[in-house]
This record gives sequence, structure tokens and C-alpha cells, in this order.
Amino acid sequence: MLLCDIHTHSNNSFDGKNTVDEMCRSAIDKGLYALAVTDHCEAPFINCGEDCEFGSFDRQIPKLISDIESAKEKYGDKLRLLVGMELGEPMHDPDQTSKALAYGDFDFILASIHNIRGEEDFYYMDYSKADVNDILSRYFDELLETAAFPHFDSLAHLTYPLRYVFEREGYCPDLTPFMSKIDEIFRTLIKNEKALEINTQGLFKPIKQTSPDLPLVRRFRELGGKYITVGSDSHRADMVGGFIRQGIETARAAGFDCYYIYEKHKPVRIEIE
Repeated sequence: MLLCDIHTHSNNSFDGKNTVDEMCRSAIDKGLYALAVTDHCEAPFINCGEDCEFGSFDRQIPKLISDIESAKEKYGDKLRLLVGMELGEPMHDPDQTSKALAYGDFDFILASIHNIRGEEDFYYMDYSKADVNDILSRYFDELLETAAFPHFDSLAHLTYPLRYVFEREGYCPDLTPFMSKIDEIFRTLIKNEKALEINTQGLFKPIKQTSPDLPLVRRFRELGGKYITVGSDSHRADMVGGFIRQGIETARAAGFDCYYIYEKHKPVRIEIE
């Protein structure tokens, strides 16, 4: 079975540890067929330049593209290498989002939400004091808004906040009250022929589940979902390809017989054998 990891971060992300070259060598050593490096670009912070925790996306994203093009020359006969970007909060600032999309000629865009309007990143929130149900309700509302955005390929880590609630508070919130919103997100992705990501980073974390988990991936399939992508969300070279096989098995268990990578925003079918 061909293994593809199309959600990874190099040191062109503020929280990435290794170069694109090192990420590629790790992917080759592990026998991956395809790799996308999808460094962070948090749209609302583009106009901050270097004066924020993320650094300058005007510098980092063009550097990412250049690094990938150089790596293609070195490793193109061993690895299908894709130019990606994780576009955070694309609906928060449309002008900056347009700027992000104009950085270069991408193969693959992940859309994600790491913080909802008026709140800090989910990573930093104090869930002992927050109204978790209110936060999740607003999060899924923003995901629905994002799902209708035309300029992305796959919606990343649908249940992202849960990993931090579990780590900090020791429980996984019940998503039953939000299923109508989640169904609407899925229907919007399906209508617009967008993919849902199976993100395997949670398998490295205390929560020990993919994002989304199997029941939600199965629900996406039941509603008519076709396109699935799989990514480790690795921020280090040694984590490239991490739990990708388990992510693919989650897709299989949900009823999918393939998953997809993207080249110039066109889905490429990868059989699940």
C-alpha cells in the first residue's frame, strides 16, 4: 500500500524543527510514496511581519516553496514531493488570505482553525475556566464558514480543540450536541468537492485518537463524502509518516477504498489495498 503524508511542517513554520531536506530524507527512509510540506500561514497575522510569535510569513512561505523546489531536484526520483501550505483562519481577514494564496503556485492547501474570533489559540486556553461547550459551538460555526471557502483542498483536524481539553482536563467532550453542525460541515465539504483530513497527530498525544475519529469519518462517508487526505501533522523529521498507516486503516474502516493526494489542486487517487 502506498503511504503518503500530506500534512507536515518544516522549520519554515515557527514551531517546526527540521529543514525540508531533512523531512524529505526521513520520508524516503521510511518508504513514503508522497510528502507534502504544509507550513503554517496564519492569515490574520501576515501583516504583523516579524513582530509576532509566528515570524514573517512573507519570508517563510516563499522560503518553503524555494526549499521544496530545491528538494525536488535532489529527491524527485525517490519521492513525490508536493508544495503545500496550512492556511489558518482564512475567514478572519480576507485581504490577508488573498495575499497568502498569492505567495506561490501550490499543489495543496489545508484550511484550519487554531483560534476562534476573539480568543487565543486553543493550545493556550485554560479549559478549567472556559465554557468548553460554548467554545466548541463557536468553533464548529467557524469551521462551517471555512468549509464554504472555495480556495482550499482539505479541511484539517476537524476536532483539533479536543486534544488540548483532554490533555489539560482529562476528559474528551461529548460532541453529540454539535452533530447537526458537524453534519452541515460535512455536507458543505461534499457539495464543494473538498476533502476531509484524517490527522494522525492525536495518536502521538494522550488522547490517542485521530482527528476526526473513526465514527466521524464514517459519518462523512455515510453523507456521501468522497475525498479523504491523511497527514501526520509532524513538526519534526523523525515524526514524518507517523501513524499514517493507522490513518489509512481508519479510512478503510469507515468504508473508503482510497484516499487522495493533490497536485496543482487536483485530487490524485491512492488505492487502499
